[in-house]
Amino acid sequence: MLTVNIDDIQENLASYLHQVAAGESIIIIQAGKPIAEIKPVSPTSPKLRPYGLCTGEFTVPDDFDAPLPEDILNSFEGK
Repeated sequence: MLTVNIDDIQENLASYLHQVAAGESIIIIQAGKPIAEIKPVSPTSPKLRPYGLCTGEFTVPDDFDAPLPEDILNSFEGK
């Protein structure tokens, strides 16, 4: 892990970012105290949710896609 003063980061940002891209982590210090850490982003692929995860937990009613009653439609429309 590399420790760098904030002034050095400002002057050579591109150089330090190349090091981060190569896997290096950098601690930025100001007045002798650590204020931030720059580290590489870990490559992650989105995890697909398994099909049928909630099987048997609920039942979709037969009229699921039936039109809503008139009074409910009116409520949505502010009537």
